[in-house]
Amino acid sequence: MLLILHPDIDTNDSAYQQTLAHLQALPGISIKQHVIQGQQQSLTEIYLLGDTHSLSIDEISALPAVERVVRISEEYRVLGRHNDPSRLCGFDYQGLRFSQDSLHVFAGLCAVDNRKHVGEMMSALQANGLRCTRMGAYKPRTNPYAFQGHGAVCLPWVFEQAGKHDIAVVAMEVTHEQHIDEIQQALTESGNACGVILQIGTRNTQNFELLKAIGRQPHFPALLKRGFGITLNESLNAAEYLASEGNNRVIFCLRGMKSEFGNPHRNMVDFAQVPTVKRLTRMPVCIDPSHSVGSRDLAPDGIMEVCHATAQGVTAGANMILVDFHPKPEQALVDGPQALQLHELDRFLKDVEIAREAYLKRVAVWGDPNAAP
Repeated sequence: MLLILHPDIDTNDSAYQQTLAHLQALPGISIKQHVIQGQQQSLTEIYLLGDTHSLSIDEISALPAVERVVRISEEYRVLGRHNDPSRLCGFDYQGLRFSQDSLHVFAGLCAVDNRKHVGEMMSALQANGLRCTRMGAYKPRTNPYAFQGHGAVCLPWVFEQAGKHDIAVVAMEVTHEQHIDEIQQALTESGNACGVILQIGTRNTQNFELLKAIGRQPHFPALLKRGFGITLNESLNAAEYLASEGNNRVIFCLRGMKSEFGNPHRNMVDFAQVPTVKRLTRMPVCIDPSHSVGSRDLAPDGIMEVCHATAQGVTAGANMILVDFHPKPEQALVDGPQALQLHELDRFLKDVEIAREAYLKRVAVWGDPNAAP
């Protein structure tokens, strides 16, 4: 059972204290609280766990601090919608709004290679008005002899360049709890030049101890990539691990499924499930066309297949795009063949804008789904 309290309620308020005392006295019931910060107000949600079927919704609703009560399903307890369209979605971070209505482009280096390329990449982002990027410092690889990323060594100059070029948020994959501390230390030493979204890669989707660690830390939002060989339900439950530990600032990323049926693409593109994730959960949904398609191949119409895949995700309502660019793809240490070139960034963004306008027009055509016919 989920209790949504009155907006901006103070924990010292007598109504809150009375409500909490009543809930704590319920036999066989444990309590978890989450605070969701919206653009104008904060909402406190209290989850009642245990034998809640015997509880009266009317009795709980009558408690002085409670605005409404929702019966929740067993899965996605924190992140799920639970057939309640009015539940607050999204979060604010570094002055940017991440929700199921927003759209952000995180273009950048799949793997950081050298200072020069980082500077050129961020300069191009700034010139195109972008404030977000992806920068891979830690790179889990299938081949143990392949480049594993520069790790903590590159963090100071990545964050320095981000601050210099007005980049607000860097999406950065971590593979070990230690990396969180390394990022925090480097950010502090940079004067908090930017923010970081901790990315959980597809190989770590079910690394539950890593998920718990990222869920417990209070500093950074998380972006969880769908596992390439597990079901959507299993991946959404992995995201719930993050939220169950306290971090409900979670973005879910579709990045293609490992399947021979996807050939000749690197993975089978799964962007048709953007609206499905938005229906089942409150998470913003990201797409990663670079790792889905895995090439720069041109279609007969002169548009790269990776751009066609991007448009498919955006017209389906995607809220974030994670896409590989590189100043010199032929010199990239990781995934160079799929990286777009800097001179293509302007056209890529115009293409995204067209797809986004198409999505908004589609929404307008169908109107309010809750309106009477």
